Amino acid sequence: MSRSEQKSQTRQQLLQGAGRGFRKAGFGGIGVDGLAKEAGVTSGAFYVHFDSKAQAFRESVALGMAELRGGVLYFQEQHGHAWWPEFVRFYLSAKRTCDLSESCTLQTMPIEVSRSDEASRTTFEDALRDVAQAVVDGPDSPNAPQDMEAACAALSSLVGAVTLARAVFSREFSDQIAAGTEHALLGPQATLPA
Repeated sequence: MSRSEQKSQTRQQLLQGAGRGFRKAGFGGIGVDGLAKEAGVTSGAFYVHFDSKAQAFRESVALGMAELRGGVLYFQEQHGHAWWPEFVRFYLSAKRTCDLSESCTLQTMPIEVSRSDEASRTTFEDALRDVAQAVVDGPDSPNAPQDMEAACAALSSLVGAVTLARAVFSREFSDQIAAGTEHALLGPQATLPA
């Protein structure tokens, strides 16, 4: 592996680790040493790739949102006409129950972004628009959002449901929150698989 490839690989490793660290602990809950440890590198390596924790935050948010957009496109490609119900069910199950460090950037980072600098907020806004546009541009699918307003409302519903469902102690109540949101987004015939 060339030095350039190794540097690129380390940067990607740092971004992935920073994303996990920020999703798990928030911007204020983790320092550069913790971010480096999450990525399996030294703090010195962190500063070779990023000028500041804020830069790593902004870039990890952009990467996380790009991964969400990629997930939407994956569901569209893999499930065709059924992509929207499949995506909703996936989000309300897997993204509700996975480890917080592996959760969706859209669910875990908006509060952190709202406290951050203008550049981070602009990065997040642009990425959110891209995700919503990918939803709108998807193939026809039952109850899929047809315009940006509907896509933003649907994404907000998914994020809110996962956030609330993660916050409650009772598994039964968590399941009710997810099922209610699935019903609201997909219609009365929708049922969350066990």
